[in-house]
Amino acid sequence: MEENYMATTRNGHELKDMYNPETNTLDIRSNGLYPSNVFSNLYSNGFRFDGIVCGSMEGFLQSLKRKELDKQRQICSMRGGNARKMSVTSWQTDQIVWWKGQAIDRQSKEYQKLIRRAYQAMFEQSERFRAALMQTRGITLVHTSGEPSPYKTILTPSEFCGILTDLRDRYDLRDKTKELEEKSIS
Repeated sequence: MEENYMATTRNGHELKDMYNPETNTLDIRSNGLYPSNVFSNLYSNGFRFDGIVCGSMEGFLQSLKRKELDKQRQICSMRGGNARKMSVTSWQTDQIVWWKGQAIDRQSKEYQKLIRRAYQAMFEQSERFRAALMQTRGITLVHTSGEPSPYKTILTPSEFCGILTDLRDRYDLRDKTKELEEKSIS
């Protein structure tokens, strides 16, 4: 069942406006009004990544905590809430996460590249996610409910918001470059 991203209620609960005009920030929350809710990793922005179907970013992120390929695929395909229930903390001991049979140090540049590639794939494949992100031009994205320590979480709020901001800014730059090229041709 497709989520109504413009809804003002979900399961009988009012969704909250997460935009703060005083600070010009948008807090990313699954219980936020659009566009805040669409950025939540729990939101069902489905995409394919490295040939694997991801039902949500949460599914992808939780799958990284599992070494077994079959289990990883299963979790990857899940939507937000169900994927979150599959969370384990065993990876925290040695800070090793897994992707398609490869061990990756959670604290490495390789890990950061993997996460960024996954977000890039979702950005390219989900029109709703991309449109929502581009509507936040000039607004600072924050995620106040996340765990700040990279040793305790698969994605910190600063990593998360940094990735989204980079995606938005690079897409914006691409648009401006294309516009300039078109003007110089004509």
